Amino acid sequence: MVKAQAAVLWEAGRPWSVEEIDLAAPGPHDVLVRNEASGLCHSDHHIQAGDSPAALPIIGGHEGAGVVEEVGSAVTDFAPGAHVVYSFIPSCGRCRWCSTGHQNLCDLGAFLMQGAMGEGPRAQTRGQGLGALSLIGTFANYSLANEASLVKVPESLPFAQAALLGCGVPTGWGSAVHVGQVKPGDAVVVVGAGGIGMNAVQGARLAGAEHVVVVDTASTKRDAAPLFGATHTAASMEEAVSLLSDLTRGVMADVGILTVGKVEGAMIAPFLELVSKNGVGVLTGVGHGSDVALDLKVFTLWQKQLRGNIYGGCNPWADIPRLIRLYESGLLKLDELVSAVYPLEEINQGYADMLDGKNIRGVVEHRH
Repeated sequence: MVKAQAAVLWEAGRPWSVEEIDLAAPGPHDVLVRNEASGLCHSDHHIQAGDSPAALPIIGGHEGAGVVEEVGSAVTDFAPGAHVVYSFIPSCGRCRWCSTGHQNLCDLGAFLMQGAMGEGPRAQTRGQGLGALSLIGTFANYSLANEASLVKVPESLPFAQAALLGCGVPTGWGSAVHVGQVKPGDAVVVVGAGGIGMNAVQGARLAGAEHVVVVDTASTKRDAAPLFGATHTAASMEEAVSLLSDLTRGVMADVGILTVGKVEGAMIAPFLELVSKNGVGVLTGVGHGSDVALDLKVFTLWQKQLRGNIYGGCNPWADIPRLIRLYESGLLKLDELVSAVYPLEEINQGYADMLDGKNIRGVVEHRH
């Protein structure tokens, strides 16, 4: 049994509680990882705020990077000392979805919000079992994860930057490249410029978009957007309508990507107004069951599309190494995404800073 420090959510609407936990010994397919960094993603806040369901109590965190400490008896792809990034969706490699190139839809994803697979909780504190968010729980300095949740990375890759490759970077980048299928010369609008949105901007830029318009209410994020590839910015979707009309001579955006922290039903109609006839609107932000009022002729007469996605349609075993190569070549910006670094004890402050629009992505650096 391994003792660790972890941020635990006991009840929705309450702060993260940092306390000592006990981790079980690795099972046959488990890997014990010494975590070095974890990203503060908005999705964890949705659970903390009660906007998304999860089995509580649970160890938070689904972006992370670290070093393998110990492996189970059946693990063959990882060895102690290997540097790894977590994929927040595990990939078994054998189900229908993995075997057809859709690892982001792996059947193991059914366990993500339960916090454990069939064996039950692998961590405990105060005499009570704890789930692990996305089956990994990276808001801890040690995690016990199934080998299906890990991807090996080069030892030269900094941990803080590597951690973001588990969710924020591929989700945003893939929203443009895989789901939106941005092409050279396209006009793209990204609504919401947090950790996901800025990577959607990067994906659009790398795919060859001519115009990349970023919409965000926070001036700090609009100011940062050109660094990641934005060509224009707007403070609201209403402002973006006239901007896109001028840029495209009335055609509007070939691809729109909605990456706000909390999607409300009332946002969908004005979002689709930014999208051209035969254009694609990509829904990447987390929605909460809100009613959506739409004039259906946007689909039947103007041939617009509204596409959902998870993980940006990415396959972690293929796309995480690809993103690392883009970073190493200078084409993908990871260093600039890390706005602030916090010790685990300041995780609640990190989320307060995110909600105040101060961070593109905050990162926890773990102590041992």
